[in-house]
Amino acid sequence: MASDRVTMEDVAARAGVSRALVSIVFRGVAGASDATRERVLAAARELDYRPDTRASRLGRSRTRMIGVTFSVGAAFHGDLLQSLYTHADAAGYEVVLSGVTPERSESAAVETLLAERCEAIVALGSTLGAGELGRLAAQLPVVSVLRAVSGGVDVVRTDDAAGLQLAVAHLVELGHERIALLDGGRAAGAAERRRGYRAGLRRAGGLPEHVYPGGLTELEGASSATEFLALERDRPTAVTAFNDRCALGFIDVVRQAGLRVPHDVSVVGFDDISQAAYPHVGLTTVRQDAEQLGTAAIRTVDARLSGAAPGPATVIDPELVVRTSTAPLLSGG
Repeated sequence: MASDRVTMEDVAARAGVSRALVSIVFRGVAGASDATRERVLAAARELDYRPDTRASRLGRSRTRMIGVTFSVGAAFHGDLLQSLYTHADAAGYEVVLSGVTPERSESAAVETLLAERCEAIVALGSTLGAGELGRLAAQLPVVSVLRAVSGGVDVVRTDDAAGLQLAVAHLVELGHERIALLDGGRAAGAAERRRGYRAGLRRAGGLPEHVYPGGLTELEGASSATEFLALERDRPTAVTAFNDRCALGFIDVVRQAGLRVPHDVSVVGFDDISQAAYPHVGLTTVRQDAEQLGTAAIRTVDARLSGAAPGPATVIDPELVVRTSTAPLLSGG
């Protein structure tokens, strides 16, 4: 069904709710349960429906609102939000947040921002398909932060591959030859970090790969540690994790098992969240520069809203921050 013929009544009929409830959902106000909101948004997507906000825009050609989607549980996203707020405010924009949780999809988060009449969307670590992001970018400027994507979408990201090469090179310099990766699966940046890990091993003379399922959270890092501890021989002497939270979960479990960090196993994270620098943590990590990422994202949005065409990706160099979770390999390791 063509989107210009779909009405709010059509969405209500598809979702099995009243027109008034559909209106509540698209205005982003209280009055609809999460389940109902998801059902309405799903019906709208199936029908390719978009609310007509032209009438509400009359007399107000600019809202100067930038919508931001983010993962509620992602610690580094909090650092990015702080930077985005600072630079958006300086440029005269208001930031509107829409969180993604296990119960709330990124598509639902985006629909809320569209209903709020945001002029552009900044997607932190988006997991939407390239096609869906491309269709969204055909409607308004979209900046993908932390993830490389094509199709008319502006990109601001860290050089993830270079970050893992820094981590591997650091561990090799300390004498480690069995270096494991706690992988990030399908998370934003994970594929690039895998490439960087493998490139680092090749550069060190073709060291063997040791890849374990990891993830974004402490729980997933703990699960990786259980698999690591089950090895009876040729256990890696160093680990580089997908992110800091995964690294912290790994460290907690191996320490409970009696291993010493860094004497028995060195660990490197990625992000440099605030907890990494705590004295009792001292996590060596690859720093993503939240300040530069936020600055570049807002600058890109401002340029696009001023009429500029999508440009090449902005890629920020990472930095290795050495703390106390890595050490030279002990003889006989």
